[in-house]
Parts: sequence; C-alpha cells; structure tokens
Amino acid sequence: MTRLSAAEHLGLGDKLRLLNWGLVLLIIALGGIGVALLYSAGGQNWRPWALPQLTRFVAGLGLMMVLALVDIRVWLRIAYPFYGVMLFLLVVVEIMGHVGMGAQRWINLGFFVLQPSELMKIALVLALSKYFHGLELDEIGRPAMLVPPLLMVLAPVGLVLLQPNLGTATLLILASGAIFFVSGVRWWKFVIVLVMVAAIAPLAWHHLHDYQKARLTTFMHPSADPLGNGYNILQSKIALGSGGMFGKGFGLGTQSQLQFLPEKHTDFIFVVLGEEFGLVGALGLLALYFLLLAYGYMIALTSRSHFGQLVAFGLTTSFFLYVFVNVAMVTGTIPVVGIPLPLISYGGTAMMTLLIGCGLLLGISVHREVRISRTGISEL
Repeated sequence: MTRLSAAEHLGLGDKLRLLNWGLVLLIIALGGIGVALLYSAGGQNWRPWALPQLTRFVAGLGLMMVLALVDIRVWLRIAYPFYGVMLFLLVVVEIMGHVGMGAQRWINLGFFVLQPSELMKIALVLALSKYFHGLELDEIGRPAMLVPPLLMVLAPVGLVLLQPNLGTATLLILASGAIFFVSGVRWWKFVIVLVMVAAIAPLAWHHLHDYQKARLTTFMHPSADPLGNGYNILQSKIALGSGGMFGKGFGLGTQSQLQFLPEKHTDFIFVVLGEEFGLVGALGLLALYFLLLAYGYMIALTSRSHFGQLVAFGLTTSFFLYVFVNVAMVTGTIPVVGIPLPLISYGGTAMMTLLIGCGLLLGISVHREVRISRTGISEL
C-alpha cells in the first residue's frame, strides 16, 4: 500500500499518532492562562468567571479532540449545508433574537446562549474553501465566477451589521478576503474594492449607530471625554502603563482589582495580563500566539488537498485577526470594536467556535496526505 493510499484508510490509532500534540498542548496552555486571568479578575475567586470558563474550555477541548479525528472530506461534503444553517440562524436572530447590552446577537436556548455570528466565521471559511477548491485557476480569473462567493460573504455580513456587530462583520470580510487572495484572485481586483469602499465611506458614516460613531471619534480624541466615551481606553492605557516591565504581581493589579478597568473579563482581559505581569508577560502571551499561528500556517502549507490548504489558511488568518484586533484595540491603536482575545476572554460561543476551528486545523494536519480532486473525489 502506498503512503497516499494508506492515508485514505487511517485507523483511530494512526490518527492519534499523527495528531499534532504540540499544538494541542499550546491550546491547553492558552486556555489555562485565560482561566488564571479570569480567576484574578474575579478577585481571586472561581466565581463569577473562572469556573464557568474552565468548564466550557474542558468541554470544548473534548469536542476539539473529536473533530481532530474527522476526515477532511466530511467537512467538504457538509460545507454548504453548514453555511446554510448558520445563515438561517442569523435570520432567526433578526426575527426573535435575544437582546443583550443594546444588541440583538444571540439565540437563547435555555441551557446555552448561542451567537450564530461566531459560528458563521467557521461556516464561511468552509463554504468559500469548497467553492474555490472546485475551480481551476483560469476560472477564478473570470469576474462572473466571483459573484457567488461575493454573495456568500455579503449575505452574512449584512445580517451581522443589522444586529449591530461591526467588529464581527469586519472580521468576516477580512478573513474572506484572505481566502480570495490565496485562491488566486488578482490583486488589482482588491484595489478596485478598496477604492469603492473609500468612495462610499462618507455615506456609510451617516448609517452608523450613535455608539459606533462615538467609538470612532473617541479613538481620535479619547481625552476629550475622559469620564464618558473615552473612559475605557484611557483606563486601559493607564493599567498597561502601570504594569511596567514585570508587572505588579498576580492578583495585585490596582486598575482591575479596584474596578477601574471596564469589561476586564472580556474585551480588556489582555490589559489585566499587562498590569499584573508587565511587558514581559504580554510579550510572552503574544509569543504563544505566534507559535499557534506558525502551527496553523504550516498545516496549510503541508496539506496535500487544496481544500485543506484553504480551510487551514482561512482559520489561521481568522485567529490572527482576533489577536491583532483585540490587542490593537486595548492599546488604542484602532477603535474599540468588541472582539475577544482568543482562548483567554470570557465567553461561551466564542470559546467553542475557536476550539472547533482548532479541531479542524488538527484534523487537516492528521489527514494532510489525503488528496481531493476538484470534483471532491479522493485521488489515490
């Protein structure tokens, strides 16, 4: 049996042997850091955030390990149905979604509050990857062939903007753009899109919600309203600066412990780390993220199937965008848009979505020798 044909008939033992255990341990380390920071942010108490986060992480870790054993051809088959279900749930959110913090983004299932826009990040990567996997390079160059994937992107982005959720909509667009680029879409077509966006930006400003406009103006002049719209980012900068090189120590951050830092368990959890462990701790966490991204892009490069390459690249880029936007946001580099720090911030659907994405990455790594034709049939 050839190496490639053997990859088509992997047993459970073979899959466990081929599993990227280094990536698994890295994910566990990041999840553990998240639980520890939430324990500190909660006043060195397992409630209200650390224990629920630990429970969700352990459950998500189990799901991740199961998904890592699933053949990537299964994901190829269900990519469009999965996308369709998520799109339907986004419509349900608009009709009867649960409202929280002034936004309608969730579906209350009783035992769990589901945020479909988070799962759409995975569904959209799968759907776009399947579409471009089935095209030849010369077909991708035809403008008409780009209409279906553009509609795939615009439909969920439009629904997410209605919630309103500008941050998630932006991540969907950027991750999709990355898949378009690596699939072979020419660079000048992206330039045309950017010019169009710049042209309609003044019109789009008038359609933004008041709080979205406030975030943009606060980004430019945070000190203009230090006790109002500028409060969050100013307190964030104070906390990061007070951490110095080595930090104040675990559980000793004054800005977070004395309740000066808002949303410290979600959007601003990175600031808790910076205040308690300083620049060294912050750079250490970013180094772990760098390793995770390196694993992800390496998996994309080593997969023998075009579908696997696109999915791994799309998921890893989405993960990078999570980290970049959150860190840039809390340091005042970009406006606050409400994006969690992956595997660290408190959350339910966001945590599960990230671990599902990690499970897909691990599965692509396990089945990296599997090759799939443009029609979806395995090549031996």
